[in-house]
Amino acid sequence: MNLILIGPPGAGKGTQAKNIVEKYGIAHISTGDMFRETAASGSEVGKKLQSFMSAGKLVPDDVVIEVVKNRLAKADCVKGFLLDGFPRTDPQAQALDLMLAAGKQKIDAVLCLKIDDSEIVRRLSSRRVCPSCGGSFNLVSQPPKVDGICDFCAAKIVQRADDNEQTIRQRLQVYHQQTSPLIAYYTKRGILNSVDGSRAVNEVFKDLCAFIPTAGH
Repeated sequence: MNLILIGPPGAGKGTQAKNIVEKYGIAHISTGDMFRETAASGSEVGKKLQSFMSAGKLVPDDVVIEVVKNRLAKADCVKGFLLDGFPRTDPQAQALDLMLAAGKQKIDAVLCLKIDDSEIVRRLSSRRVCPSCGGSFNLVSQPPKVDGICDFCAAKIVQRADDNEQTIRQRLQVYHQQTSPLIAYYTKRGILNSVDGSRAVNEVFKDLCAFIPTAGH
């Protein structure tokens, strides 16, 4: 079972991805993790990737696709995978289809978390993190027990630089520009399934599972 999870920053993709891979026993392939792992490997593609990342440049499609291809060849993908953060563009989606078709595989379902921009801004601007232990909190939905203090190590929690409203809105604009063609691409293929991501985590998860082809797994 091969799945793609898409949704704006702050929609809860990380939480839902964790729930899905646990329930169905498939590999979770996060672009961010994959990039860091490949860049640290010292391989030719890793060196290429590192040069773009170090320069703060967008990684070109051909390099991204090569990294994904190498990752999908690993043993833990035999039972299936959940792609999180890839594809981001129409050309990447087309390249992925060709890559999978060469191995007689396909994407079975695309799961899309839909959530209003205003709710995303509210969620992300309320997010706080602990610089000491990495603990994560939300002033609205998951506040620390003591105001401004990490529950886990008692350090002072902070707002990440990119969690201010202006930056969040810019990130959302980029997401909508990139993702609109993707949504059209997968809708045309009849495998896009949208779920309202603004509700409780367990409700969203239940609806996502209903769209997973082997939901009786």
